[in-house]
Amino acid sequence: MLGGFFYGGLWWTVRRGIASPQPGLLFLGSLLLRTAIALAGFYFVSGLRWERLVACLLGFVIARAAITWLAGNPARFEQKTGHAP
Repeated sequence: MLGGFFYGGLWWTVRRGIASPQPGLLFLGSLLLRTAIALAGFYFVSGLRWERLVACLLGFVIARAAITWLAGNPARFEQKTGHAP
């Protein structure tokens, strides 16, 4: 879930940042918030045990692959109309 939040938040930031009047502020704020939440989540979930930390990191990498796959094909989210454009 931490990876989904982090990379989903990045995807949202990039999509909103294009039209933002202050994209630098949006990107910086998003980076700080996403990183702080991910690190705090790793700390609490891992309980300072390396086995759990490795599991957290593996989940984080899997979430990156999933979000990349979902974001890579925007047509996946569009309605099918059944006629030519």
